[in-house]
Amino acid sequence: MGRAFLAVVARDLRLAGRIGGSGALSLVFFLMIVALVPFGLGPDLNLLARVGPGILWIAAVLATLIGLDRLFQADEEDGSLDLLSGAPAPLELLVLAKVTAHWLTTGLPLALATPLFGLLVALSPTGMAATGLTLLVGTPALTFIGAVGAALTASIRRGGLILAVVVLPLMVPTLIFGVSAAEAALSGTVPFTTPLAILGALSLAAGVVGTLAAAAALRWGE
Repeated sequence: MGRAFLAVVARDLRLAGRIGGSGALSLVFFLMIVALVPFGLGPDLNLLARVGPGILWIAAVLATLIGLDRLFQADEEDGSLDLLSGAPAPLELLVLAKVTAHWLTTGLPLALATPLFGLLVALSPTGMAATGLTLLVGTPALTFIGAVGAALTASIRRGGLILAVVVLPLMVPTLIFGVSAAEAALSGTVPFTTPLAILGALSLAAGVVGTLAAAAALRWGE
């Protein structure tokens, strides 16, 4: 089973690297949102620094949606999904592998790039590091939640809008605790580790529930 998991991860990473994938688009979209918001809020650096973690997290949530609709749809169109469903390995394991590969090409680059983009919203070094860490811990939850919507809309052409409507409300708790953890690191009124631990628990729960729900949705759609 471990070989099947690694084979699917390697295959999706190769495909993402060969065709450019959604990772680069997500990163560009993330940069555009973070770069545009300061123009709307004005040149008040104190205000930007105060709302910076929220801006970065909202940008990350929206950027995560880029390409999610193709997570299973591309395999549905070329027949790969039928081969995966009929493979000896459990479908849940293969779904976990695909979602892991998607996070490695979208969520991980967003988290790693956050300290750089934090300069655009006047974050302090502490704020940049804290927001980057919260995104590293929280973006897996966003990807697994999105995978459920991607599985439900795998057979629907242009299902990206439907996917966004389905999964965005489910991403709100992750957004709340992600911003809370980053702000706790800046204000010090609440221990940073408390909301960060809850964020980690949300990612673990989303990993389990999202994998099972996405696999069930794919079976239901056959």
